Amino acid sequence: MEAWTPGFCCQPTRIYWSEQGDGEPGFLSSVPTAADPVVQSQLRKECSLAQLMDCETDMVKQIRALDSDMQTLVYENYNKFISATDTIRKMKNDFKKMEDEMDCLAANMAVITEFSARISSTLQDQHEQITKLSGVHTLLRKLQFLFELPARLTKCVELEAYGQAVRYYSKARSILHQYQHMPSFQGIQDDCQKIMANLAQKLREKFRDGGSGAKDLAECVELLLQLDEPAEELCDEFLSHARCRLEAELEALEAELGQPGGAPITDVLEFIDRGCNIFVSNMCLVIASYQELFVSREGVQGITRMAQDKLVAFVNSLMETYFSLVERRIQLEKGVGDNSLLVRALDRFHRRLQALAKLLPASNVAAEGTEIVVRAAKERIRQYLLALQSFYQDCLTDVRQSLAAPRLAGKESPNLAELLGTISASVLNQIKSVLTYVHLFTAKDITFSNKPYFKGEFCSQGVREGLIVGFIKSICQTARQFCETTGDKGGSTPPALLLLLSRLCLDYETSTISYILTLTDEQFLVQDHSPITPVTSLCAEAREAAQRLLNHYVKVQGLIISQMLRKSVETRDWVNTIEPRNVRAVMKRVVEDTTSIDVQVGLLYEEGVRKAQSSDSSKRTFSVYSSSRQQSRYAPSYTPSAPLDTNLLSNIQKLFSERIDIFSPVEFNKVSVLTGIIKISLKTFLECVRLRTFGRYGLQQIQVDCYYLQLYLWRFVCDENLVHFLLDEIVGSTAHRCLDPVPMEQSVIEVICERG
Repeated sequence: MEAWTPGFCCQPTRIYWSEQGDGEPGFLSSVPTAADPVVQSQLRKECSLAQLMDCETDMVKQIRALDSDMQTLVYENYNKFISATDTIRKMKNDFKKMEDEMDCLAANMAVITEFSARISSTLQDQHEQITKLSGVHTLLRKLQFLFELPARLTKCVELEAYGQAVRYYSKARSILHQYQHMPSFQGIQDDCQKIMANLAQKLREKFRDGGSGAKDLAECVELLLQLDEPAEELCDEFLSHARCRLEAELEALEAELGQPGGAPITDVLEFIDRGCNIFVSNMCLVIASYQELFVSREGVQGITRMAQDKLVAFVNSLMETYFSLVERRIQLEKGVGDNSLLVRALDRFHRRLQALAKLLPASNVAAEGTEIVVRAAKERIRQYLLALQSFYQDCLTDVRQSLAAPRLAGKESPNLAELLGTISASVLNQIKSVLTYVHLFTAKDITFSNKPYFKGEFCSQGVREGLIVGFIKSICQTARQFCETTGDKGGSTPPALLLLLSRLCLDYETSTISYILTLTDEQFLVQDHSPITPVTSLCAEAREAAQRLLNHYVKVQGLIISQMLRKSVETRDWVNTIEPRNVRAVMKRVVEDTTSIDVQVGLLYEEGVRKAQSSDSSKRTFSVYSSSRQQSRYAPSYTPSAPLDTNLLSNIQKLFSERIDIFSPVEFNKVSVLTGIIKISLKTFLECVRLRTFGRYGLQQIQVDCYYLQLYLWRFVCDENLVHFLLDEIVGSTAHRCLDPVPMEQSVIEVICERG
């Protein structure tokens, strides 16, 4: 709101229409306007005529606007005015009727008060008498109930309404006991006690009856407790009766296990279902009934502890028998395929035990049940480990048969690379299948999967360490066992199998172990911090097994060739032999076997690195005078002291020659493997030569054989000088032990070898 301010000829006047909070019309605001006499006098004094005329014009406009606003307000609130008028008219009529009704009510109340006063005055003298008669009537009814009580009890017993009889007797027992000194009440009490003793006997017989149901038993116990029977005795009888029924159910359950050593009658899921639906359910019913009767009853708190202890001992003893049956049935699950039935059975078993444990927390049922599930999981892992080991042994047997069948039939040997791929893929697929089966124990919908064991120890120590790491170690152990065989020919293990297994272990070291353990860790999210076997340790063990297998393969193949060479040397008369005309067949066999071994190893291992080869490697000559000792011995200036000089010079030359380690570990490549085999073979040849005495033609035959070996063996080894050195030693040793050391011409040797 703006007030009029002096100094202006005419300040616009504001008129405000106020409304009440509920929207009802209010009043005009009182503000100074130009119509105020004081304002008018001030305007006439201070304003000019033109200003006064403008002020008048403004006032006329404001009046017209005010009239328009008033008309609009009246039109808008017309219906409200009419409604308010009607409401006021109705209120006047209603209040008039209400006044008439109130007058009538006051008159009626006065009449009622008058009648009430008359009735009270009339009955005042008889009130006490009526009260006394009412009390006498109640007492007579009670006495009538007491006198009729024996008949009522007898009738209830005849009708087997034992609960009603106990209620009647409980209602009258305190009164009879209070007035038992009176002969009439004494007689009633005696009759009632005899009847109730008979009733108690009937209840006990019914309680002991094996055909009674759980509800009937509960009713019997309830009535006997109301008759003040000993609670401890009732507890024992209740549990004894329940034990008979539950033991019968256990016997029926045991019958489903079948004969010892035979197959079970039902599968494990059906067995667990029957046990849970019959035995465990009835056990829960017994616990609930017992607790309701003896533990949770009001007014008998003194027997609660005793009853609870008896119940816990009862449940633990029977559940122990049930658990033994369950474990026996689980142990019959020998199959190593899909174990979904077993997991589902264990899940239901665990679920039902949780319900029983909630009914009786003081028992050890839940803990024992969880232990059974844990032991079942551990046993399952052990069975899967044995199954994997058996599968691996079967794969090795198949490989043995594949290697032996072509040899017996005279056919070409199978491809070792294909056999390796087959056994690797088969074992890996079997491991994946086993991991899938075991993973069911940790599925989210399995109740026991959230137990600490299955979240931690089962995944780390059970699956990873016990199953996967254990199987990998068993593979390495099997490899080491193949290397422990004895015999000149390496035992009964085919050399090709040793080679294949060495490559298998090497592949495990390079990639397979890491892949399997990564797959295991991804499927079983380990939350356990127990120490586990590192991947590097397993890889090192696999590599060590591969190395031992490859070393053993070299040794076995070397011994096979060495055996041929040894027999060829020992069974020949080298002093009286004829002049050589061709290469001995055993040398051709040595070259053929070496070539076959080269092809065999090349299927599984890379070529390897060789030293630079000379251009005349295949044409190198061997002479009985290739060493300085032999040159000195057969020189024209031969003297008696020459043998001493020859031995001295030979020993000096050996000091400066490179030492050859015959049985050194081989590398994982073809060249290294063939080098090891050839070293063993030639070293055996050399030692056999040193044990024999040769004639002229014997020496020449050795020359021919060594030259033939030189033509072919140098290309198999990493360093051709090694073959040259060993063959030089063989020829030199032969000449040293020859009675008539006359060597054969090199041209003749070459002709014989080319013809051979």
